Amino acid sequence: MTLRGERQADFAYQAVYRYMINLINEVSTDTRVKLPSLRQLSQRLNVSISTIQYAYSLLEKEGRVYSVAKSGYYAWPLSGSPSTLPSGDLLERLYVAARRPGMVVLSADEPALLASLDATLLRLERELVRQHPRHLQSWSQPCGVWELRAALAARYTSSPSRCWHADDVYIGADLRGVLDILIEVLGLRGSTVIVESPCDWLILRLLQDAGVRIIELPWAPDGRLDLPALEGTLIEETVQLVLLSSAVSLPSGVAMQPFERLEVARLLEQYGCWLLENDTYSELGFQPQQAALRDLVNPDRLVVFSCFEKILGPEAPYGYLLSRHMSGELQRQFLLRSFRLSSIRQRAIARLYHSGQIDQHLNTLRQLLREQAGEMSQRLDHHLGDQVTYRMPSGGATFWLGSVHAVDMRQVFQHLLARQVVVAPGELFSLGGLHSQHVRLSHTFHGQPNLEIALAALGEALRQAQLG
Repeated sequence: MTLRGERQADFAYQAVYRYMINLINEVSTDTRVKLPSLRQLSQRLNVSISTIQYAYSLLEKEGRVYSVAKSGYYAWPLSGSPSTLPSGDLLERLYVAARRPGMVVLSADEPALLASLDATLLRLERELVRQHPRHLQSWSQPCGVWELRAALAARYTSSPSRCWHADDVYIGADLRGVLDILIEVLGLRGSTVIVESPCDWLILRLLQDAGVRIIELPWAPDGRLDLPALEGTLIEETVQLVLLSSAVSLPSGVAMQPFERLEVARLLEQYGCWLLENDTYSELGFQPQQAALRDLVNPDRLVVFSCFEKILGPEAPYGYLLSRHMSGELQRQFLLRSFRLSSIRQRAIARLYHSGQIDQHLNTLRQLLREQAGEMSQRLDHHLGDQVTYRMPSGGATFWLGSVHAVDMRQVFQHLLARQVVVAPGELFSLGGLHSQHVRLSHTFHGQPNLEIALAALGEALRQAQLG
């Protein structure tokens, strides 16, 4: 089977999506069924691996499939009963449970649920299709279309000495693919990397799978970065790279203070370390943005990565990175990955930047997130006031809760699954056993009728799981 000729490549993922829906309907049973790999489908349908990956991503969002690390994609069992959940890895169990029908998913981190630009993006895409005949569009831009790369370069430029150019920007199918390339190009296998903790499980597991030695730098309960611990580690260890958030660090929800940023920049310069800056949430902070960490460090040892999905919605799944150096190797790796991204969609995103619509959208989204966080805080105080501690988040769409009493958080997780509630246990955000008394909760709910019941169930689960 081939999809070429039947539909233009810009929209190949839609054809792949329809093919996968039919395939899932054919293979669905009461037990989980493994689906073809990205490479198998790429060869079968004669489209790029990134197109297959995008279609699978859409299916995951809709709860039709789920992914298992180092294994692949699986179709949902028809029964969806608790007995069909995998018994092994906690993250795998969370992924599977979150996609079961009827679950109250408090484990997600999707800010754009409150306000996405999906509809606007698709409207712009239709307009651009009329303006740019699809048969004239080129796929020979493995690092992304120039318009979007230039828009991002302009957005990240803050001064004549802190400027970026389109050639410094690289766009991939999703954040996972971009981070995979970074790990390869930076030669991190076998090296030592300092990572703020708690840290997104995607980042942690990609580094772990690549054989990187990870040293976790926990945020203190008062929301401060442990600078003496950072310096001590830089003295004692040969650290190649430090991974920190540019502004808001999630799921902890803290923001680095100006003096901390200056001290971090000084330490990185003194010990000759690269900064890998996670800029995923910098534009979702509730307070006016301070100088980004990237604007204080040596630009010759800096790489920034981010994605569009957190602010735009699932129709913009692309990840991207900015780097002034290693251009030859980065271009080679992006070409080898055969990223075949929709040029029309990228141009539509670029137009959102140029027109100022993204800034207008961000103002609205931040306000909604701030209001929703305030409402969630009141609910937490009402249902869990004597059972958890937390700091009001500085941005984003989640709360980071700590249990007042010692509990078995896995037991809490299991208890809630039986009540059709999914939370994200804190241990998922560490590889060293940290945060076992924490849990991440989403607050992006508009009139969710089951939220009060879910929070009451969480309180009951915490009481039942107390140790000693």
